[in-house]
Amino acid sequence: MAANTLPAGYILVEGYPSVEEYLNLRTTCLSPKNAEQANAALKGSWYGVYVAEEAAPTKAVAMGRVVGDGGWYFVIADMMTLPEHQRKGLADVVLKSLLARIKSLAAKGKAYVTLGADPPGRKLYQKNGFKDTMPQVMGMGLLIESDGQEQ
Repeated sequence: MAANTLPAGYILVEGYPSVEEYLNLRTTCLSPKNAEQANAALKGSWYGVYVAEEAAPTKAVAMGRVVGDGGWYFVIADMMTLPEHQRKGLADVVLKSLLARIKSLAAKGKAYVTLGADPPGRKLYQKNGFKDTMPQVMGMGLLIESDGQEQ
């Protein structure tokens, strides 16, 4: 199987799955989110792709998206594959597609691509050129409880 080729029976779709499909992936693979968060996340993304089975082209089984400014700063987010579809190279195709899009559409010059990953994803990201940034750069995070948008 070539690096950017999906196994037989799968298709790569540019764009985002439905909010319902996104929420299913989040709940199954990462941490659950609500519909308001999902709508905002998908609308606020710079680029994304998802993988579906040919027989059900709107049912996402894997996905990834990029949040970014289009210039030089990009964050890979929501890299997810349903458990029954893992170990087939789907995430590798998704990640390579996201990186190719950044390479082709970011402003001329070096683009800085970051991500936060669960330990099982480490091998995938290292295989695709990501490196630990410590001690030169320390990644940090903060969760804030939001009251929602004012109407």
